[in-house]
Amino acid sequence: MSFPKNLSVEEYFKCPIWFADEPKYVSSLNKASDKYIKIANKNLKKDRDSRNKKFGNKGDMGQVFHSNSLIGDPKFKKLQDYVGGTAHNLLNEMGFDLTNYRVFITEMWVQEFAKDGGGHHTLHTHWNGHISGFYFLKASERTSLPVFEDPRAGNMMNLLPEKDKSKVSYASSQIFYQAKPGRMIFFPSYMPHQYLVDLGYEPFRFIHWNCQAIPNSVLQYKGEDNVIQKK
Repeated sequence: MSFPKNLSVEEYFKCPIWFADEPKYVSSLNKASDKYIKIANKNLKKDRDSRNKKFGNKGDMGQVFHSNSLIGDPKFKKLQDYVGGTAHNLLNEMGFDLTNYRVFITEMWVQEFAKDGGGHHTLHTHWNGHISGFYFLKASERTSLPVFEDPRAGNMMNLLPEKDKSKVSYASSQIFYQAKPGRMIFFPSYMPHQYLVDLGYEPFRFIHWNCQAIPNSVLQYKGEDNVIQKK
């Protein structure tokens, strides 16, 4: 069946995902993030020991080691400068008027999934940001990976089967991105995303951030230090 010759198409409400391979930060940031992961691991030790006592020794299975904020650590400054500048440019390219706004990294942290497997993240969004993203430090084809879902609620309510899930089309409801060291991904913070269950075959570590465009009026009222997470 063919379309009428006079039928045209226009695409609206596009939802972008940007990615780049930037391996130059991997070695130094793996080393710099080690201490954060050690602290996060130690913070979960009490829960891990209690669980293993009740249900048998499962090691760190299912745990995700989530660090304190990386903002303000000079070892991450080059990455922060790159991320902040890129987030500003992306919002500008999307058509947003940033004349009376400044773009800040409001959150940045590093995560590592359990070495015994089971680490994952369920589907969620970041309501407190405009641009979010990941930078993978330890990853391979055998580790977890991010999955993005269609953010259009109306479309998700009336899904039909896809002809070919190996191809991206208007019918696609999920997009899988392969994680590898040095890969950087940016996306609108409203986009639902999750991480598949990691089987613990190889280490899986990545840095995550949220960027927010904050009105100048808020900065003048509260001061810059009160709108950026620096814990």
